Parts: sequence; C-alpha cells; structure tokens
Amino acid sequence: MEGERKGLWRTLVFPLSVIVLYVVLFAMMPSRTISALQASGQILIQIALPLCVAFIIMFALNLFIKPANVSRFLGKGAGVKGVIISGLAGIIATGPIYAWYALLKELRDKGASEFHIANFLCNRAVKPFLLPVMIAYFGWAFTLVLNILLVVGAIVTALVVNMLSTLAPRR
Repeated sequence: MEGERKGLWRTLVFPLSVIVLYVVLFAMMPSRTISALQASGQILIQIALPLCVAFIIMFALNLFIKPANVSRFLGKGAGVKGVIISGLAGIIATGPIYAWYALLKELRDKGASEFHIANFLCNRAVKPFLLPVMIAYFGWAFTLVLNILLVVGAIVTALVVNMLSTLAPRR
C-alpha cells in the first residue's frame, strides 16, 4: 500500500506543480497567464492526434502482438529486415516525436532493441511529404544526397547508441 501511494504521488507531482504555478502566476499576471494557457492549449491540440494514434497502436500491439514477434522483427537478431522496418517506420511516422516515446518504450519492453528504437528516432528526420518542396528549393542532387546521408547516419547513430547502451544498466 505504501508503494502504491508513493507511486501515485510521483505521478501527480508534476501536474499538481504546474497547476499551483499557474494559480500563483494568475494572481500576479492574469493576462499573461491566460495567454500562456492558450498557448498550452494550442500545443495540446497539435499533439492530440499523434498521441491518440500512438496510443491506438500501443493498444493494438498489446492486443495482437506477442513479445516474441516484436523480438523477431525488431530484436537483436532481426537483421536487415529489422533495420528496414524500424527505418521505414521512422520515416513515415508523423507528428511530434514525443508523441511516439510511449509507443517506443512499449516496444522496448516487448523486446525491441535499442538499435531499432534509435534507428526509428533518427529516421524521423526524413520527411517524404516535404521532398517535393526540398527538391524545389535545393534541387534533386542535394535532396537525394542529404536523404541518403540521413538514412545512413541514422544507422550509424543507432549502432553507436546500441553499443553505448549495452555499457549502461537498463532501466
């Protein structure tokens, strides 16, 4: 019971601190506080859809995918297929990156390797829907070379992250 109370307190510390801070600031500067709340509301609206998508995917993963399957496709022995899957998933993923953190943690808990998680995160720099604009501004050669280097760099970064994460204890 004591552990549950401590866990609940840890969960509520940040939201309660934010509420207290807004109340104090509202007493001191009401118009600026309202402006800050409106900005926070806009950010919430922007991240709501990607967060919902990530949570729906997490729900589907928990419902249909067994940890052994995740390990097979995104685990340490997944091979080239895992590199391609995690890279393509990172490229096509949309929305703010922090909306995907919970899903990536869930995949990690089910057996996905740090390499594939890092590969996913790094490949988020490639944005297919922006390629026509990039080509218009910078030309084919620049766009092609940059995106190839981004994908190769993602793999190199994922290798380094994987190597360094084996040195640190896993949480």
